[in-house]
Amino acid sequence: MSFLMTHNFSMQDAEETAGQPEPNLAAKMLEARTIVISGQVDEKLAERVMSQTVILNSLSHDPIRVIVTSQGGHVDSGYAIHDLFRFVESPIVTIGAGWVASIGVPILLSAEKDSRFCLPNTRFLLHQPSGGAGGQATDIRIAAEEILKLRERLNGMLAEETGQTVEKVQSDSDRNFWMTAEEAQEYGLVSRIIEHASEIS
Repeated sequence: MSFLMTHNFSMQDAEETAGQPEPNLAAKMLEARTIVISGQVDEKLAERVMSQTVILNSLSHDPIRVIVTSQGGHVDSGYAIHDLFRFVESPIVTIGAGWVASIGVPILLSAEKDSRFCLPNTRFLLHQPSGGAGGQATDIRIAAEEILKLRERLNGMLAEETGQTVEKVQSDSDRNFWMTAEEAQEYGLVSRIIEHASEIS
């Protein structure tokens, strides 16, 4: 059943662990303490992002910048990234770019409220988790119950992190709910819209 929303290491170890096609680029990104979450969120992406986070946290507890541009994907993979960002000692700074949709939004919300930013043309999308299950009626019922649990958990998180009521979040996300950068700031998803890296203290 799948639900969609969509120890110390050396730099050489970091390149191998990052799982990216350009090892030199991966190493340079780690040296800049920057992680990019781009595209579909799945187990492979989660493994890469979590490995990079553990590496950077082991090197120092300076802030880690995370650029999020994703259509969402697998909910549990997104939650794994979110929870690890909250777990490590290094402060996480998230920056939305392009679009931040579905489980990409909780990943963005893993940073503290004043450490969530977006670029001017970023769009945001809230919607309910969806999924499919075949087989016996009992399996279909269990899958439906799990979707409802995920929906309640996501709505609760969004409400707590944005200051909106659970009822409003539920109503807004019953259908695809798009927001501009300005609307996302007003909603409480991000603290500021930025145009230059120098605007992040």
